[in-house]
Amino acid sequence: MTSSVTAKPRILTGDTPTGKLHLGHYVGSIENRLALQNDYDCYFLIANKHAFTTRADKPDDIRQSVIDIATDWLAVGIDPAKATMFVQSEVPAIDELSNFFGMLVPYPRLMRNPTLKDEIRDKGLGDNYAFGFLWYPIGQIADILAFRPDMVPVGEDQLPHLELTREVARRFDQLYCGVDPHTQDKDYIKAGGLFPVIEPKLGRIRRLVGTGAPGPGGQLLKMSKSLNNAIFLSDDAETVQKKVMAMYTDPNRVRATDPGNANPEQNPLWAFHEAFNPDAKWVAENEDLYRQGKVGDVAMKRKLVEVLNAIVEPIRMRRRHFEQRPDEVIDVLREGTKRANAVAEETLALAKKAMRQDYFPRVLNI
Repeated sequence: MTSSVTAKPRILTGDTPTGKLHLGHYVGSIENRLALQNDYDCYFLIANKHAFTTRADKPDDIRQSVIDIATDWLAVGIDPAKATMFVQSEVPAIDELSNFFGMLVPYPRLMRNPTLKDEIRDKGLGDNYAFGFLWYPIGQIADILAFRPDMVPVGEDQLPHLELTREVARRFDQLYCGVDPHTQDKDYIKAGGLFPVIEPKLGRIRRLVGTGAPGPGGQLLKMSKSLNNAIFLSDDAETVQKKVMAMYTDPNRVRATDPGNANPEQNPLWAFHEAFNPDAKWVAENEDLYRQGKVGDVAMKRKLVEVLNAIVEPIRMRRRHFEQRPDEVIDVLREGTKRANAVAEETLALAKKAMRQDYFPRVLNI
C-alpha cells in the first residue's frame, strides 16, 4: 500500500449540498481554505449523503447542489491542483468507518450535541426526522477521521461536532492502539495512535447573521438558505442590491423618540459592514454617526451594496466560466475523488489492522 503521508500538514473540511454557498460560508470557512491551500494538503468534501437526512425526497435537487457547490468552490478560487475536491458518496471507506465509530459513541452523548438540537428546532423537524438524521454526526466523524487531518476549518456552529470527533479519536487510539489516556492531545500520534486529535480553525467571523429580523428570542439569526436570509456568492448585482435594501435594521431607528437608541449591535447592516467593508475607519466613524441618529439606513445600505458587489463580482465572473463548462467541474470532482479514495482506503486498512479485523486485502477501483 502506498502511504498517503505528505510533507505538508493536512486539513479536511466541506459543505453539505443544500444549495449554493452564501456569504456566511465565505467568512466562516472558505476564506480559511483559500489562505491555507498553498501550505496544507487540503481535502474538501461535498457531503451529499448528509443532505439526504432532511431531503431524501429531493435527489435531483441534491445532485444539482453538488454541482453548484463544486462550481462555487472553483469560482471563489479553490485550485484543484492544490486542493482535493471530492464527493462523499463515492468514498465507501467513509461508510465502513462510520459503522466502527458509531460503536464508540453512547446514544445519550449523541443527543447532548447542541448543534443537533438546534437543527431539529430550526428546521421544524419535531419528532419527524429520519434515523439517518441522528446518524449523520457519526458520519461526519468518519468524514473527518478518514483523512486523518491535523486541522479542520469550520464555522462556530460545527464545534460540537468536532468535539465529538476528538472524543472518538481519543477513544479509538486508547482502545485499539494502546495510547495512554493521560497523553496530551497533540501527542497521540507520537504515542502510537492512528487518529490525530484534530484542532478546529474558526473563520474570522464565527457566525455571520442573516439579513432578516431576530428570532423569537430576540437574537439575530445566522445566515441560512432555509431561513431565507442569505446573500449568495452567485447572486447578481441587482439581487444583492434588492436583498441589502430590504435588510432588517434596528427598529429603534424608526420607533425610538431618542435617535441615540439606534443599536448597531442588533443591526445586520452594521454586522455586514464590519465583516466585509475594508475601510475600518469609515465603519467606525459611521457607526458612531448612526448611534447619534445623524446618518440613515438608506445611505448606509447603498454603501454596503457597493462593498458586497465589489467582493462578489470577481466570483460571479469565474462562476460564469465554469457554468458554461459543466464537464470540467465533473472532471475536477472525479480526479479529486480518486485521490480521496486512496487516502480513505489506507485509513480504513490501518483501522481494521488496529482492530484485528484485517482478514483480506482489497483493491478499490472507482
